Amino acid sequence: MLNNTIEAKIFTCTQSKDLSEQIAAAYGVTLGNVITSTYSDGEFQPSYEESIRGTRIFIIGSTHPGPKNLMEMLLMIDAAKRASARHITAVMPYFGWARQDRKDKPRVPIAAKLVAKMLEAAGATRIITMDLHADQIQGFFEKPVDHLFASTIFLPYLKSLNLDHLTIASPDMGGSKRAYAYSKALKSDVVICYKQRAKANVISHMELIGDVTGKNVVLVDDMVDTAGTLTKAADLMMERGAKSVRAICTHPILSGSAYERLENSKLEELIVTNSIPLKQTSKKLKVLSCADLFAEVMQNVHYNKSISNKFVM
Repeated sequence: MLNNTIEAKIFTCTQSKDLSEQIAAAYGVTLGNVITSTYSDGEFQPSYEESIRGTRIFIIGSTHPGPKNLMEMLLMIDAAKRASARHITAVMPYFGWARQDRKDKPRVPIAAKLVAKMLEAAGATRIITMDLHADQIQGFFEKPVDHLFASTIFLPYLKSLNLDHLTIASPDMGGSKRAYAYSKALKSDVVICYKQRAKANVISHMELIGDVTGKNVVLVDDMVDTAGTLTKAADLMMERGAKSVRAICTHPILSGSAYERLENSKLEELIVTNSIPLKQTSKKLKVLSCADLFAEVMQNVHYNKSISNKFVM
């Protein structure tokens, strides 16, 4: 039966080309041919330069802001639908705009829901993504969503460090569920940071719930943007007697003064995936590839095999 299955094709959006090449190599195919034409005013048009009629295609692209990345994914999906692709799977290692998953004050959008509806309207028949900012975003879709966890990548690395007196920490109350899941897998203690924000990306106060004296602490989060929370938490924990502080964050947005904060912080290392291309390098950054994870899941999806072993937490 498998031999009669038409082989899937993999295409990439421009912002995720390096990761897509790694995924395609792990999958065992070469990337499909797409040419993007750009008008002088900045408007662009992707074009598939090979037949995709009746096939399953995977379109790989993280949708981190600015809006060009999301627009490119939408245009790629629309073009595939109009070229009669049978299945169109949007592979989004980083699902952008996910922090706007609810109305946290009057008269604001729920951007994550809007993005979900736009992807479906464009023609996506399936979504594969990793470490959504909020699990409930899956419910914004009427199409299947495979929500992968980077814990399948991070846990083996953490275990290889052989840290004694290991303690898992969440940088905020919202990430406590993720921290508890890691602590269960690693059989370690948990501490929580409580923070108050004056406004977006600005922390007015932070307090620590739990004891870190003499502990090797690992902060766990889904993304790192300005690195303000992580570096402040790391400094606080070292002041409270921690032996060392590391952080694992799936998506390295690292905007603004993030790299400078990282270099000047007491973090021993920041461990991330390559879901988003890094803007620059840092001796404190450790990058673990998510290419094998996505390649295996994409193969299993194509051949209708189970992917439940990839949902560690």
